[in-house]
Amino acid sequence: MDPNSGKTKLINRLGREQLQQRLDSETFNRTTLSFYKYVNISNPAAMRDQLFELWWSFNCLGRIYLAHEGVNAQMSVPTHLWNEFESSLRVIPEFADVPFKIAVEDDGKSFIKLQVKVREQIVADGLSYEQYDVSNVGKHLSAQEWNQEITNGAIVVDIRNHYESEIGHFENAILPTAETFKEELPEVLQLLKGKENQKVLLYCTGGVRCEKTSSYLKHHGFSDVNQLLGGIIDYKRQIKSQGLENKFKGKNFVFDNRLGERISDEVVSHCHQCGSVCDAHTNCANVRCNLLFIQCPSCASKYNACCGDDCQSYFLATPEQKLELEKRLVFKRGKRFHKAE
Repeated sequence: MDPNSGKTKLINRLGREQLQQRLDSETFNRTTLSFYKYVNISNPAAMRDQLFELWWSFNCLGRIYLAHEGVNAQMSVPTHLWNEFESSLRVIPEFADVPFKIAVEDDGKSFIKLQVKVREQIVADGLSYEQYDVSNVGKHLSAQEWNQEITNGAIVVDIRNHYESEIGHFENAILPTAETFKEELPEVLQLLKGKENQKVLLYCTGGVRCEKTSSYLKHHGFSDVNQLLGGIIDYKRQIKSQGLENKFKGKNFVFDNRLGERISDEVVSHCHQCGSVCDAHTNCANVRCNLLFIQCPSCASKYNACCGDDCQSYFLATPEQKLELEKRLVFKRGKRFHKAE
């Protein structure tokens, strides 16, 4: 039900402040999970409405994308309703066997609202259907198999954006500099040129980008493509439960309010403002900017959690002063990871 109207509405219309207050007042725990599956969905719009109504009734939160090619979801579920949530999803034929990745570090505050959206693709990659075949993907490796292949000297490629790999990555991995997955695919192809017959290992957050990339590389003649089963999220679960060596250094960037989940104690990145060792992502406190960047506690205090002097001036200005500043300042909204001037 739409709490604003009392009528059934398949969209949330509460403001951010109301949503945050509602989340903060909850007295129960939540479980954060992610899942994806490439599967034919004949009517994504109808599926979207079905899932929204179902998950709204369970008080689920998160960000879910649906397309003709499948589903990609990151969400949180009230822990006491987990069994009902899972059972209701498993009876939908398209999702009967979809694997879940459960967050290891979880404070239950990963999302503040429920969004279920229809997209052209479940991950924006710009590829035509002739450039990949998701029925022909790389071999999925367990954490133990993955570690062994790294030890054996296989080529490891991070299939994530620069701002993600900046705070954590596998040892000796190739780290593309792209800002988007769409830009990254041709970059990876170029970086691997001449290595078509070598063993290639791909990894990403939960596995969905590797699924598409492995198919893309096989389409371009790569013969031995492998991918980390369940991505970094499930790698952490496997190494913890099996007592395996951890070959990942730093944090795993996640696309929710946490912005990161620690995999190892190493800090491999630096504050974008002062250069001190730090791996804490944040968004600029100036909402007109909202730049995603790395900021240490000292700089957060110095700049009032803003990315630079201009944003700090705007953040602290009176409404009248803001109008004047808007005439001469250009903010970085929509951009990520660039060091603040």
